[in-house]
Amino acid sequence: MAHRKTVVIGLLGSVLDSGFHEERWKKWRPTVSLGQHEDLPIARFELIHQSTHEHIARCVAADLGRVSPGTDVKLTVHDLSNPWDFEQVYGALHDFARTYPFRPETEDYLVHITTGTHVQQICLFLLTESRHFPARLLQSSPADPKRRTAEGKHSIIDLDLSKYDRIAARFQREARDAVSFLKSGIETRNARFNQMIEQIEYVAINSKEPMLLMGPTGAGKSQLARRIYELKKTRHQLAGSFVEVNCATLRGDSAMSTLFGHVKGAFTGAMKDRPGLLRSANGGLLFLDEVGELGTDEQAMLLRALEEKRFLPLGGDREVASDFLLIAGTNRDLATAVSEGRFREDLLARMNLWTFKLPGLAERPEDIEPNLDFELEQFARHTSRRVTLSREVREEFLAFARSPSSRWSANFRDLNACVTRMATLSPGGRIAREILDGEMARLRTAWAMPTNPIDPEAALTALLGPKALVGLDLFDRQQLAFVVQVCRESATLSEAGRQLYGVTRTQRKVPNDADRLRKYLARFDLDWDAIKI
Repeated sequence: MAHRKTVVIGLLGSVLDSGFHEERWKKWRPTVSLGQHEDLPIARFELIHQSTHEHIARCVAADLGRVSPGTDVKLTVHDLSNPWDFEQVYGALHDFARTYPFRPETEDYLVHITTGTHVQQICLFLLTESRHFPARLLQSSPADPKRRTAEGKHSIIDLDLSKYDRIAARFQREARDAVSFLKSGIETRNARFNQMIEQIEYVAINSKEPMLLMGPTGAGKSQLARRIYELKKTRHQLAGSFVEVNCATLRGDSAMSTLFGHVKGAFTGAMKDRPGLLRSANGGLLFLDEVGELGTDEQAMLLRALEEKRFLPLGGDREVASDFLLIAGTNRDLATAVSEGRFREDLLARMNLWTFKLPGLAERPEDIEPNLDFELEQFARHTSRRVTLSREVREEFLAFARSPSSRWSANFRDLNACVTRMATLSPGGRIAREILDGEMARLRTAWAMPTNPIDPEAALTALLGPKALVGLDLFDRQQLAFVVQVCRESATLSEAGRQLYGVTRTQRKVPNDADRLRKYLARFDLDWDAIKI
């Protein structure tokens, strides 16, 4: 069998390799020193240099031939206008690797990464790691750093990570741990959901772009956003705070102030400057839940803040800066909102790079059991009281929970409330059958409950109080009662506004139904939260 030849590919060190007088033999020169090791016989040395260093290269080639007569030194000119320009250096070395006649069946290759600029060394490393150079890395150094004598020493680094099972296993374990962290440690079984979480984990670690989480109320958007923040913070990718706001609670001028801040005197009652949530999220993560409820003015400001990292506080004439990661949540079809003129197309495009739709609990029946165990653990943690189910009760609950008739309309909020009620009513630490029967009956009733017309007098008395109700005309009472009923039957303020202003909204260039409804309710000192209680 023929002996394999060793070929070294390296860059000329215009400073470390230089020297013309006899004193050069007393100092360590990285390229020449490689020829002085009996345990490293080099058949060929491919020395890459710039034409301006031709004289140094020829001297080094001659000296390498003197210390290692069996080494054939090949000089290759690669001119660079800036050896510190990453793109230029990588392109030149990539071209060299692509055109070089490698013969790995008969030759072993070593890439010398001691000489050249740091950028050149990094590019050599990357091209070797990517197997553009089918080689191992060769590192040389002086034998005595203080004296820097000529002999030096060397080490060979193999980048074939497949040989290092422990390293590969560690990376895989870290990825699994990150996915489990995003799922709060719940061993979910739904294949599509698990695949989505794995993708979210990868995106969260490798992207700084906005993320859009879609899904029904109670599907876990807020909890997932917080987990993403905590994951990125453990990786030192975020240093700031987690700031969360439900956009459906923002009303009128206060929406601008809440998000973007205001300066003193911007409006009546603005007694001092307010930084706003976007500035509070500087360096951190801003989670805008129900982002589709934002008014058009707020949407325009948010788009500018995302693109330029700068915006004007309400009433201010000087821009402020904030660099934050945005995660937006919605249970609405924002594409439909765009077509209806209720959401800016350019803002959706900016947020829509990474979009993930979280399924509801009813869409993941196989995940009800692990989430049941999670809720029981959470109850034990919060109350210091562990509650369990017998096998029979457990099986009966799971059969009920997985059945097509179980709506789980509020998703995980429904499940959390269900488990909390059953556990609280089980002082003996075991959920009995009668407790389960009562809970199942309660849920069936709630899910099947029809929407009944409200009694105007009773509803308005509860909301306004008897004194305020007396001061309203009968016309206002009837109109307000109808508005309250529509609100209670709607999932969001915008949905209620679309129903109430179904005709006049088509006559507006920008129909802001939610804002119109907020202003109407404010006439009676009412707001969305008070009505939905």
